[in-house]
Amino acid sequence: MTHPYASLRLLPWSSPDGKPCFLANGGDGYVSRMADEAEARQLADGLDVLERARRVLEDPMSPHVEVRYGAIRLAECLADALRIAESRGRCLPQSDGEGDDHVDTTPGGEPEAAP
Repeated sequence: MTHPYASLRLLPWSSPDGKPCFLANGGDGYVSRMADEAEARQLADGLDVLERARRVLEDPMSPHVEVRYGAIRLAECLADALRIAESRGRCLPQSDGEGDDHVDTTPGGEPEAAP
């Protein structure tokens, strides 16, 4: 099952009113390179936050406010990482070869063997 928007790239930012932004025919243009750089920064931030959160969580004497702040930042970074994963998943080439074993997910979330 091919996603109806498979040729669109989900960008790592939202419109001013919070709606997702997409790039058609992404390729190697200016906006595509800006998106690549933004995604790289978001992933690097996620690694930094994860490292700091682990230190806070490993310390049984960490104050409640530090743990809460770490959890909030982890949630933000996870949202960024999931958005990047979704965007990159849309960019994957669709297989048209016979005998390829791949799985599509139906809207209900149940895996369905691809024809």
